[in-house]
Amino acid sequence: MIFTKPLLLRRPQLAAVLAALPTAAWAQLPPPLTALPPPAPPLTEIPVSAAASSTEEGQTPLSDAFDWEGRKWRLEKRRAALRDTQFAVNLRTFYLNRDKFDDAASEALAVGGWAGFKTGYFLDAISLGLTGYTSQHLHGDEDKDGTLLLAPGQEGYSALGELYADIRIADDLKLFVGRKEYDTPFINRNDVRMTPNTFEAITLQGKLKLGAFASEHNAAGGGKTAAGPGKAPADGAAAPVDRRDTLKYGIGYFDAIKERNSDDFISMGEDAGAQVDRGVFVAGANYQKGDFSFGGIDYYSPDLINIGYLEAKWAIPGGADWNPRFAAQFIDQRSVGDELLQGEAFSGQQFGLKAELPAGRALFTAGYTQTTGGTNMQNPWSGYPGYSSVQVEDFNREGEGAFLLRAGYDFDFLPGLSAYALGVLGSSPDREGQYAKNEYDFNLQWAPPQGFLQGLSLRLRYAVVEQDGGGGDDLEDFRAICNYAISF
Repeated sequence: MIFTKPLLLRRPQLAAVLAALPTAAWAQLPPPLTALPPPAPPLTEIPVSAAASSTEEGQTPLSDAFDWEGRKWRLEKRRAALRDTQFAVNLRTFYLNRDKFDDAASEALAVGGWAGFKTGYFLDAISLGLTGYTSQHLHGDEDKDGTLLLAPGQEGYSALGELYADIRIADDLKLFVGRKEYDTPFINRNDVRMTPNTFEAITLQGKLKLGAFASEHNAAGGGKTAAGPGKAPADGAAAPVDRRDTLKYGIGYFDAIKERNSDDFISMGEDAGAQVDRGVFVAGANYQKGDFSFGGIDYYSPDLINIGYLEAKWAIPGGADWNPRFAAQFIDQRSVGDELLQGEAFSGQQFGLKAELPAGRALFTAGYTQTTGGTNMQNPWSGYPGYSSVQVEDFNREGEGAFLLRAGYDFDFLPGLSAYALGVLGSSPDREGQYAKNEYDFNLQWAPPQGFLQGLSLRLRYAVVEQDGGGGDDLEDFRAICNYAISF
């Protein structure tokens, strides 16, 4: 295994996890495929329009937490590894200006992004990935630091954020070792600045299809087919559609994190706020049957914190103009072991409900979250997954409730142009000295879906946060982002 810093020697916990893995899983390579699967999609990510989803930037639904196929590095062609190597470049320019409640200001303009590659599978079993990240200062005074676009002191930075091995144990079972991006509710990229979080970890991710395969009608054609999954249909026959229930699962150990405005990896425990070297054990699964899914994931960091997360999503089938969708979440956080994170015992919970109603080119969303227990909820390593967590505020303080209303629309006169507006109305937290807050966000984005500008994304974001007490003006947050992503 190749690492710039010898991961297994430097981190004894990882060595213990590797030693526990069955050696037979490494030795038994899957047989070669008899037919090539369909071409993989581009490595670059397509921006989500305002009417496609109400999931906020930086959040990861649990239903996406174990899906390596859905990320930008998906590569299922298994021919010669070097010939199948794919390269991706993302150029980003980001301006952020925030005026805070106490009249302090943060402002910066940065340019950078990332570039990397992922090989095909050597011996049809092992693929290697590498990505470098950078953010460089264009504008911003030292007295306006704090945007997180740059390193502290308005300094530029560069980092080797990904260097990993993707080991294909079976068609639907993969082992990832090294530095890599991940997306789960509480350990994720949180890609809302110049560069994302990445992690030093070892993870095993898999997928099971439940039940016997039964061919279904293809969406593009009539009739049924006797071909099974992965088999080519006979001439003139409709391609098979696999509609079996799916169980996605994953387990892993996360040892270190490179924060989104840093060039260095630090212990997960230190990043959480405790001056100790601790990692995080993670295990979870998600079951999907048609438009219904349910799952849970647990994060355990010894002597620091245990976080449990449950989420369910379902939809009511209907016509093109009526297809309401619903979601529910529950979060439990509590201290464990020597309680080194806050120096005392703590426990807190939050539940949330969300409903989405697509209507033509529009999407209307309503949501509610409520925090209970005796502490503020925490996001020790990445973005917070609460349904009321938006551009600035998370609305997860002790005793705080929040209502969310959102409307998004895809314009038809210019393909790729979308907009949304939302408001979150929060209640007063339980702790003395904290005040109720309301936040209003406005977003305009243009991402051409085809043509020579495909890969370009221009986005304007504005937020204002009102605070019911404490004096001072409203908080205002303005962001302008230009992305250009290419892959080859």
